Amino acid sequence: MFVFDAYGTLLDVDSAARQAATEQGMEALKENWRPIAKGWRERQLRYSWLCSMMGKYEDFWELTTRALDATLEEHALASDYNIRNRLLSLYSELSAYDEVPEVLANLRADGHRLAVLSNASPSMLEKAVMSAGISEWFDELLSVDVLKCYKPTPAVYQLVTERFDCAPRDVTFFSSNNWDVSGAGAFGFKTIWVNRAGAAWDKLPGSPDRIVTSIAEGTKSAAH
Repeated sequence: MFVFDAYGTLLDVDSAARQAATEQGMEALKENWRPIAKGWRERQLRYSWLCSMMGKYEDFWELTTRALDATLEEHALASDYNIRNRLLSLYSELSAYDEVPEVLANLRADGHRLAVLSNASPSMLEKAVMSAGISEWFDELLSVDVLKCYKPTPAVYQLVTERFDCAPRDVTFFSSNNWDVSGAGAFGFKTIWVNRAGAAWDKLPGSPDRIVTSIAEGTKSAAH
């Protein structure tokens, strides 16, 4: 079966800031939307790891909001509530990467079981995949919320094997996050790192079974 991370893998996490920067009234984003998007994402992930380590769980939307607030403050935009509210609105309905709908439809048509394993809370995740137009192809949307901790905690990956009554080796896991790939591989999943930006692999435990530049490339051989 095939399991996908959501944010950055199926859904373009930069699309909120990129879209907002083109809109009227958002001129302050035009020149710096890229560093804002980058800082926002880095804080969002860092907050999730720290909350897990401290045993102080807060759902992913709360962390996403606080990460944006800190990033806007860093860029002297904390007082611009129009920008803040617009970015949060767009983040709740991120675009899927271009190839994703067709790839998922083809995998489903070929009889493969498909799931999402995400840090997002259930409501956040359901809204995201609905807005992106990809919800119909998944058997299950699995959220860390039931465990009150975040990836790469091993118990998160175990949600998949428990839900589908399968062994870790039966799961092919796709993620754009190298730390997520490392965690999934350590649990025993076959892993595909969707490395769209051509980044170097960090010095993390293990290594991905495959490195690809898109979901489409990753499923060409894995599906057969």
